[in-house]
Amino acid sequence: MTKKKTSKQKRIYLVDVTNRDGVQTARLGLAKLQKTMINMYLDQMGVFRSEFGFPVTRHETNYLNANIELCKIGAMPSIKLSGWVRAITQDVDTATTRTNVEHLNLSISTSKQMLQKKFMGRSSEADIIKMMTDALDLAKKRGLKLVGVNAEDASRSNIDFLVKFAKAAKNHGASTFRYCDTLGYDTPFTIYKRIKEIADKVGIDIELHCHNDLGMVVANSVTGAIAAIDGGVNAYINTTVNGMGERAGNADLVSVILAVKYGSGIQGKYILDEKVNLGITWRIAKYAAYAFGVPIPINQPGVGANAFAHESGIHADGALKDRRNYELYDFEVLGRGEPELLETGRQIVAGEYSGIKGFRNVYDKLEVKFNDDKQATEILELVRYANVHTQKPLVHDELIFIAKYPHIAKNIFTMNP
Repeated sequence: MTKKKTSKQKRIYLVDVTNRDGVQTARLGLAKLQKTMINMYLDQMGVFRSEFGFPVTRHETNYLNANIELCKIGAMPSIKLSGWVRAITQDVDTATTRTNVEHLNLSISTSKQMLQKKFMGRSSEADIIKMMTDALDLAKKRGLKLVGVNAEDASRSNIDFLVKFAKAAKNHGASTFRYCDTLGYDTPFTIYKRIKEIADKVGIDIELHCHNDLGMVVANSVTGAIAAIDGGVNAYINTTVNGMGERAGNADLVSVILAVKYGSGIQGKYILDEKVNLGITWRIAKYAAYAFGVPIPINQPGVGANAFAHESGIHADGALKDRRNYELYDFEVLGRGEPELLETGRQIVAGEYSGIKGFRNVYDKLEVKFNDDKQATEILELVRYANVHTQKPLVHDELIFIAKYPHIAKNIFTMNP
């Protein structure tokens, strides 16, 4: 793999889709407060963009607008929040009318399988491009800033049609072309060849959206990103926290970062967005596991319980002599290493039936002070709603968020059927 010479080194950026694709995991989901906390952690982690939800879905409206407000007031100063819609003008109109969204990704199927069996043969390839460009034109007319175009089932689509599709998107002002390996069908060999051809022929920044049906999601995502950069364009890898997602899941956020930063032939050659902060890794992985109710696998890269455990005599001896003998990276870099203390005696928690005294005790431990009883009572009421909302005991960061941004929390908890 030889890199094309460019005047400015292209980069790999992260676009996390936990709050769009991850929440579509069968039998699971996140409350709006939990989605908000994921966005807050992603911002702290230096992730470029979060695909934070569905602007045409009515129950998302308050949550989406509340998170956009958090960006505007500086609570999430660096991350960009983008919505996902179908590449049709009706969805763009609804999204821009109902919400304050500034960035969108427009999605439409491009494979013959989907055209014949999903659209039932009612739409041709020319129709697909027309629908996409009409939606894109409207999005640009409405003043949206970043508008990406998604080719669903790209890995099973004709490459010549993908090039034509991506060129049309670029000509109508698309920021990125998203290559969706919707079924996890690609291999590192095929995705490199296909992405390199699109990058060479179109010259548009490329997003890699891969699934793990064949167990190659991280390898495919990183190899696709390398192909994009070798083709002279920026790469955007779609990730989810802990690899959550439909069927076998998406590319795990932490694994992708580790692969780019420490992988042989990648480290130092292909540049990851400098804003990425691995120090938040441990917090976001633990929080997502708690929120989804899915424990982190013991052998998960970086954050699994055994990621830095050595039992074999030879390995343990080698690790004690020099950690580099059996560890590629330091656990401290991931925010691990602090002792985790569990209270074994009396615990007072804040929930939907909490009283004011117990509630104050919880916040006193968090070193949060209230101006008066009126303010404390107002926050208590919000905490009660939050507990009903999540159906889980609230973690410290959630409690602090509610106390710090009560009016935004209220919007997040409010549904308008």
